[in-house]
Parts: sequence; structure tokens; C-alpha cells
Amino acid sequence: MRLIVGISGASGVIMGYQMLKALKQLPDMEVHLIITEGAVKNFECETNIEISRLAELADFTHSNKNLAASISSGSFVTDGMIIIPASMKTVAGIASGFAENLLLRATDVCLKENRKVVLVPRELPLSRIHLRNMLWASEAGAVIMPFMPAFYSGEDTLEGLMGQFCGRIFDQLGYPAKVIATGGLAPVVERYSSTIDEGNTELTLEGLRLIADRAYR
Repeated sequence: MRLIVGISGASGVIMGYQMLKALKQLPDMEVHLIITEGAVKNFECETNIEISRLAELADFTHSNKNLAASISSGSFVTDGMIIIPASMKTVAGIASGFAENLLLRATDVCLKENRKVVLVPRELPLSRIHLRNMLWASEAGAVIMPFMPAFYSGEDTLEGLMGQFCGRIFDQLGYPAKVIATGGLAPVVERYSSTIDEGNTELTLEGLRLIADRAYR
């Protein structure tokens, strides 16, 4: 799978970092990264993360000024794009088709080629202009996914909530789920099923151990 990840200059750039970490753990994943100038400044203001660390998590890093990059062309096939976080300036550029830089051009390409685009807008409160731009981006084909933590997930740390949110984005992008057979009969069932990817007889016990650790820590 080949994805483009854009990190714009909105507050919350740590979400982009967490997304890159999550993607790095997935097999057969090629990541093309764009970091805007504003995002670089926000990493300096909001985190202790070196920009070089982000580049290490991606397979390719593109300058936002390079409109001749591979990902600016529709003939360079990708499986979609994530902008996390998406500033209101970026959302406005997408909504109006104002592809003045690589981040906006790559998004424009994905939309015109009917590829999945997920935007994680970051602003509060939202003005009518913000809401209208998000509506137009949605009508153009983008998925609007503000970071709204799933508190019912049981995660009790910000990192855990962001990890769960990354999983929701993967669902939107159609990343194939892995089917794992577990339990004592897993090896038997696995032999007769074409939909099981792997067997793990200890998976349920490992899950219970993690729940117990969380309950008693």
C-alpha cells in the first residue's frame, strides 16, 4: 500500500508523528511525507521531536515547494492521502482547488483520481467559513475526521487515544484487516479456512493479561 501523509501547520502536529509511527509498523506500507513550513515551526514549539526523526519514519520525504515531485502527478498511483493535522488554511486551499504547493497539489490529484483523502482538521471554535470549506472539501470527496477521542475504547492516555484514532483512519483507507485464529483449536481451524491469515493460540490469554495489567496498575 502506498500512502501520502501531509502534516500542516495547525496545532497538534504530534498527531502526525503518531500516524507515522503507526504506519511504520504496518507491513508492505510505502509512505510519502510532506511537512509544511508551519508544521516545522510547530514541532519546535509543541514537541521535543527532531524533524529528522519524521523523515526516518517515512520512505520518501518531499519538499512542500517541489511541485515537480512524483506525488504531484496522477500517473503516480497511490492508495490515498492523510493530512493530520489539517490547518484551516490547508482546508480552504483544498476546498477551492488552490494547489499552490505540493501538499495542496497532491490532495488535488488524489481527489481528481477518486482516491481516498482523509482530513483531520484542527481548529476551535469553527467559524462559518471553516464549516463551509469542510463541506466543500467533503463534497469534493474528502473524508472529514476531526480528532474526537473514543473514550469507550478503554484507552486512558493521550498516546493510546491517538493510536486508536489512527486505526479508525486505516479503516477509512481500506487497509486490509488481518484475521487471526486463536484458542486451542486454532491450528485445526486454520487448516480448513482460506480467510485466516495466521494462528496464535495465546492471543486471547495475552489480551486478558493486558487487561489485568491495566486494571491493577
